[in-house]
Amino acid sequence: MGIIESRLAGMGLELPAMHPYPSPNRTACVRSGNLLFLSGHGTGRQEMPLNIKRYGKVGAEVSEAEACLCAKSVALAMMATIKAEVGDLDRVRRVIRLYGMVNSAPGFERQFAVIDGASDLFYELWGPEFGRHARAAVGIAELPRRAVLEIMGEFELHPES
Repeated sequence: MGIIESRLAGMGLELPAMHPYPSPNRTACVRSGNLLFLSGHGTGRQEMPLNIKRYGKVGAEVSEAEACLCAKSVALAMMATIKAEVGDLDRVRRVIRLYGMVNSAPGFERQFAVIDGASDLFYELWGPEFGRHARAAVGIAELPRRAVLEIMGEFELHPES
């Protein structure tokens, strides 16, 4: 077990099983050189860790705190994808950028606080130098399958020896 997975275990967290994408025209991530571009990972397609609410609008059917936990759960799913692609989370040098989309009820304006569930976990795992990242957190009128949220990400890998 590597350093990042040991830190996860110390937090009482583990990576979920990775689920394949339903169509051959897309994939969970694409690697270009030392960069990984992760497709949107959301709550609506498969079982998720942390016993989260998977469906509904934040600010109506899902509380801000519940949605923040959803973002943390999605971050774990993103890390499962990374591990499946490169074999070890310690290959990640830094978190570059997250783009979070929150299925928001009219008037809900705290998308930034919701996506902090993912940002805070990456920051804690990779530290202030390599876990801090660029980010957008936006409200969306609808997401596929009524998902609570969806997050895309970009990660830099250590060069292969």
